[in-house]
Amino acid sequence: MAAQTLLQHSDRLPEINLSNLLGPKPGPIVGVASVIDGDTIEIHGQRIRFNGIDAPESRQYCDDAKGFEYPCGRRSAEALDSFLAASRPVQCTFVDWDRYHRFVGDCRRADGASVEGWMVEHGQALDWPRYSHGAYAQQQAKAEAAKVGLWVGKFQAPWEWRAEHADGTAPSRQPLGIISRRLVVQSGYPCEPRRTCKQIGSCDEAQWYLQNCSWGGKLDRDGDGVACERLC
Repeated sequence: MAAQTLLQHSDRLPEINLSNLLGPKPGPIVGVASVIDGDTIEIHGQRIRFNGIDAPESRQYCDDAKGFEYPCGRRSAEALDSFLAASRPVQCTFVDWDRYHRFVGDCRRADGASVEGWMVEHGQALDWPRYSHGAYAQQQAKAEAAKVGLWVGKFQAPWEWRAEHADGTAPSRQPLGIISRRLVVQSGYPCEPRRTCKQIGSCDEAQWYLQNCSWGGKLDRDGDGVACERLC
C-alpha cells in the first residue's frame, strides 16, 4: 500500500534503484546556467529542477489585470534569466532526483541570494507545499499582497495546468536562448503577441504559428491540421 501511494501522480517521483538508495549524493553543481523555464535550469549539461517551487509552464498563459492573456510561462523564464545574469555563477545543492532524471536542488546566486525565494517573492513562481512544506509561504504572501508577477491577475497553479494538459511524456524543452534564436532563424515570424486568423496574412504564416507557437492550436479549431482554413 505504501508503494502504491508513492507512485501516484508525482512530477518529482525519485527513481527507485540501488544507486539512489545506496550511492553517494552528488556534490553541489556550480556554473553559468541556461534557463529552461521558470523552475528549471541547465549547468554543464545537467538539468536542475528548483526544489520546493513551481513556475508556469513554457506553454502556459495567464490573465493580466485587465483580463488579457499573456505568456506567463515565458515571462517567468525571462525574469529568472535576468535575475541569474546579475550575479554569476549559480550554485545548486542536491536534494533529490526526480522521475525525469533531473537533479532537484536548492540554488543560490554568487551573491548568496536564494533563487527559489526570489522567484516566489516576485510572483514568478509559487511555493509548492507538497515539496517545500511551506518554506516559501512568507515570500508568496508578500507577492500576493503586492500584486506582483502572477498575482497581478488570474492564473492557474502550474501543477493544475499540467494535470489538464498531461500527455504522458517527459519534458523536452530547450534553454530559453536557444528557443528564441531558433524561432527567429526559421522564419522571422514572432510567437508574441498572440494572433487570430484575422491578423494573419497567409496560409504559410498560419501554418508556421500552428507548428511553432504554444498558442497555435487555437488557429486550428476543427483539429484537421490546417490553420486558418479561409487563407489556405
